[in-house]
Amino acid sequence: MSVRIILAPHAGFCFGVERAIELAQKSAVYTREGKKVFTYGPLIHNPQEIERLKTLGVEVLKSEENLDSDTVLIIRSHGIPPQKERELLSKGVKIVDATCPYVKAVHEAVQKLANEGYFVVLVGEKNHPEVIGTWGYLKDVGGEGIIVETLEDLKPALNKQKVGVIAQTTQNEKFFKEVVGELSIWVDELKVINTICNATSIRQEEVRELAPKVDVMVIIGGKNSGNTTRLYKIAKSLNPNSYHIETEEELQEEWFEGVSTVGVSAGASTPKWIIEKVINRIREISDKTLVSD
Repeated sequence: MSVRIILAPHAGFCFGVERAIELAQKSAVYTREGKKVFTYGPLIHNPQEIERLKTLGVEVLKSEENLDSDTVLIIRSHGIPPQKERELLSKGVKIVDATCPYVKAVHEAVQKLANEGYFVVLVGEKNHPEVIGTWGYLKDVGGEGIIVETLEDLKPALNKQKVGVIAQTTQNEKFFKEVVGELSIWVDELKVINTICNATSIRQEEVRELAPKVDVMVIIGGKNSGNTTRLYKIAKSLNPNSYHIETEEELQEEWFEGVSTVGVSAGASTPKWIIEKVINRIREISDKTLVSD
């Protein structure tokens, strides 16, 4: 009997990432006009897809020194601070804005809270490009706030009267709820705008449901991808036989010995072609194991 592989229904590219990739592919035509086409930082957190775009002439910007009117610059799905966008435009650069619409909604939310006088709690990773961009939008309207990665980070907000809470779009819902719960005890007026992307929530819920039901759980995506890493942590907490890989080459035969069911999911920045390669390789390994048995 061959192994049963169950792929989570929403594994892989989300709407925002798919849109960014499409915009990058369309922008590649500018190279035919002799223009240089760059992405401002890796377009998405998937090294293999970044390499594929490179073959089309779309490269990651390494230096801002020689930017000019012959440069086409694609703003990645995570967005950038408005101050940086103005600086780039002042150099005559043509900007293609591939910021995810859901991330733009976070930018609007953070400015709305600041304009209403709220001290902002941004639940997210301090060094993540999306959080850096959102923080820039807060500062652009003179807002005050803190970035929260752990409950310990909340201390400066506990003595504030008006606190507004938003989140990085790929944040863990469970932690977001913990932050809101803690603040509700200490703060006089609390306003919560749940900016966690629905695509993130769905993927996390699918992993919570699938991981305990299978013998092995495989999560596919860039090691530098926050949303993929969170999927892996959720899977690992529910099934010790969970693994985070970027490509099919990382799969190890011993993971699948005596296994009858394998669950597979992937981060929102993982392309379909990588998922298919992983599933095919799992089948090959499983068939090999069955023959040797």
